[in-house]
Amino acid sequence: MYAWILLIIAGLLEVGWAIGLKYSDGFTRPLASTLTLIALSASFYLLSVALKTLPVGTGYAIWTGIGAAGTAVLGMILFDEPRNAGRLACLVLIVAGIVGLKYFSPPAG
Repeated sequence: MYAWILLIIAGLLEVGWAIGLKYSDGFTRPLASTLTLIALSASFYLLSVALKTLPVGTGYAIWTGIGAAGTAVLGMILFDEPRNAGRLACLVLIVAGIVGLKYFSPPAG
């Protein structure tokens, strides 16, 4: 269970650094750039720890899924990106894939 928790935190940090890239303005804003790099480093580190016990394909797919879905949702909220039915349906599919991968994966060793 510990590995799954680390993986979820790593995915949330991926959302943080992806959004941070926008706020860093091409790494021209020192504070946003520093926070982005910290979130990036922490995300990769936690992913690597989680992958000690989780299958790499499952762990990586869930990590990127959390990052993609979370970043898309925050893009809609923070940057007024489109919120049309097609985009929302695709987000539902990403979340369904994440849940499916977790459900059909063996327990972490």
